[in-house]
Amino acid sequence: MVKKIAVISDTHCLKWEDINSDMRMEIQNADIAIHCGDIVRQSVVDGFLNSSKERHIVHGNSDPVEIRESLPYTKIINVEGVKIGITHPAWAGPEFPPEELFKDFEVKPDIILFGHTHETLNEYIQGTLFVNPGQGYKSFMVDGTMAFITIDGNKFHAEIKIIEKGKP
Repeated sequence: MVKKIAVISDTHCLKWEDINSDMRMEIQNADIAIHCGDIVRQSVVDGFLNSSKERHIVHGNSDPVEIRESLPYTKIINVEGVKIGITHPAWAGPEFPPEELFKDFEVKPDIILFGHTHETLNEYIQGTLFVNPGQGYKSFMVDGTMAFITIDGNKFHAEIKIIEKGKP
């Protein structure tokens, strides 16, 4: 059975309604919705959880203590036999190579979904598909983006879509 997964990260909003309406609709319509952290407010967590059929969420480095204590840092889910790792690396300092994220998981995932950098990524590294959905809101020079994962049996692919244009 084909599964459609909507992935968002780094929303940094004060309330669920602040998130672009097209992004909220994609979350609602997906078979599975995933938020890769930096939610920032409990009302956004609640909106995400209440809007999605099946949902998974991890905390990010910008989330307040209450959210960090209530949500995991990493999570692994199994969808149609495909292992998906979800994380929001909270490292400071210079940018990291994505393969550093293997250390966040006891078992090597088939797909690693992550946030933090606000930069999209859709690339295979050492046999694992790394996907960063980018920034979940538009800003002056950065588009608001999401990732979409399609799983059909043991086959899967990802695409990044611009939902809200930020760049001139």
